[in-house]
Amino acid sequence: MPEIHLLLVDDHEIVRTGLSMLLESESDIKIIGQASNGLQALEMASLLHPDVVIMDITLPDISGIEVTRRLKALHPEIAVVALTIHEDQQYFFEMLQAGADGYVPKRAASDDLIKAIHAASNGEVYIYPSLAKVLVADFLDQTGDEKTRESVNGITAREQEVLGMLAAGKSNEDIAVVLSISKHTVARHRENLMRKLGLHNRSELVKYAIRKGLIEP
Repeated sequence: MPEIHLLLVDDHEIVRTGLSMLLESESDIKIIGQASNGLQALEMASLLHPDVVIMDITLPDISGIEVTRRLKALHPEIAVVALTIHEDQQYFFEMLQAGADGYVPKRAASDDLIKAIHAASNGEVYIYPSLAKVLVADFLDQTGDEKTRESVNGITAREQEVLGMLAAGKSNEDIAVVLSISKHTVARHRENLMRKLGLHNRSELVKYAIRKGLIEP
């Protein structure tokens, strides 16, 4: 299994130390750097080229949201997982819009963070389950059925099923089991969705599915 190179970004040294102790016990995860503010994070990301960045939102100079936006513009191949105390809708959607590949609250179990790191390193999106349900429900309530249920032109019923499950964080293997198809067929549906919708990564798929109301609370 290839090693996942990780950059930790948090302004509290005690948090970074705790994360280091936790994550370095994983055989396939290696911490290659730590940053205490946003500008330092951008500099270290450009220098070290990590596979995944664990990003706090509240930083002393610029927000983790802005850091993520700039980082994705410079290095779209680097995955970003938000690890934060913030669990409200505003921060969640702003981080997704900035290009985050995962969102985990600091109260989550360590296994959830490790799952998020592995998912992000594989090009998938991980959203803490209960958080995703609450936030999607709030989003649909506030935007209304008429707007969020508008038709999805050019997408087949099966592709809509795949889109919804991809956006909900399910892997190709999980979707294949649920739909009783091969994971290669799932991958083909995913490629077709990207092409038809003009999307480029799974984060964009998540935002599209939420906007269209394809993720059910």
